[in-house]
Amino acid sequence: MPRPIQATIHHEALRHNIARVRASAPDARVWGVVKANAYGHGIERVFDAMRAVDGFALLDLQEAERVRALGWRGPILLLEGVFEPRDLELCSRLGLWHSVHCDEQIDMLAAHKTQVPHRVFLKLNSGMNRLGFAPQRYRAAWARLDALPQVEEISLMTHFSDADGPRGIAHQLRVFNEITLDLPGERSLGNSAAALRHAADPAVRGDWIRPGIAVYGSAPDYPEHDSAHWDLRPTMTLASRLLAVQALRAGDTVGYGSSFTATGPIRIGVVACGYADGYPRHCTTGTPVLVEGVRTQLIGRVSMDMVAVDLTPVPQAGFGSEVTLWGRAGNGALLSIDEVAHSAGTLGYELMCALAPRVPVVVAD
Repeated sequence: MPRPIQATIHHEALRHNIARVRASAPDARVWGVVKANAYGHGIERVFDAMRAVDGFALLDLQEAERVRALGWRGPILLLEGVFEPRDLELCSRLGLWHSVHCDEQIDMLAAHKTQVPHRVFLKLNSGMNRLGFAPQRYRAAWARLDALPQVEEISLMTHFSDADGPRGIAHQLRVFNEITLDLPGERSLGNSAAALRHAADPAVRGDWIRPGIAVYGSAPDYPEHDSAHWDLRPTMTLASRLLAVQALRAGDTVGYGSSFTATGPIRIGVVACGYADGYPRHCTTGTPVLVEGVRTQLIGRVSMDMVAVDLTPVPQAGFGSEVTLWGRAGNGALLSIDEVAHSAGTLGYELMCALAPRVPVVVAD
């Protein structure tokens, strides 16, 4: 039989989370962000559950081709725009909208020969300082694009750096509103955190919101709020089973580096899951895990193919018992991916995207 580890993608949770985010900004259209292979879930696996979005947003042309091949005829937005001139040919053929964030991309458009003008999203660097035109250069960039016959429509876009934290978005929103005050075009500002925390302001909602991590059931502002606070459901479960049970005495150690030492008699279970499966190697003793739906903890160091867990809260557990590394257990108990990621000093995004190819994936409704 195959190794007993498996990831499950939950369509019902995807549909619920999309509806939840849409409800926070009911007058805005929703981009379904499927970059990084739908945050590790797989574009093809999530597509049917995400048909309720108004468009798909992603990064590269291959992902766009995959979405079109699935039958999607609505908008597709390249969030980083094009990388070389020939990319514009595929944009024309596939009907892709694309971000414009630098002079070089405008130069490519100006040299592009097309009979089908492009829809572009002109990006303002309102304070994130990654992509986008500086405020003092934004309107000149807009004027250049507006003069090009290759451009049909210009939308206006920015990205918030602190929508999930105490600094908030006011400083960036003020810049965006001032610079775009009398410019025509649809607006797109809000990521997951902005859509959930700040969307009471119509200017934040704009015409399009771009929820990413919230769609996949992770709280964008964890640990201030967890997914339950935002009524988000986990869309990925990583589950395995116990391969063995060991009875330890006081002084016995567990795993490489002997990082855990038993202070008394204890039963531990060995789980078929390790960092080669995408489980974070930096998780330490105390990281939460569910055994038969009962909360317990990781013990010792994560190795390539195995982890050890404390069976004290589940004395009935034995060989073959269900282990939930994150997501939904068989009895309905939930373990937030954010909580596991926090124990590893990272974010739920990374755990989703790091799921290893060797882990079998199934889809459930």
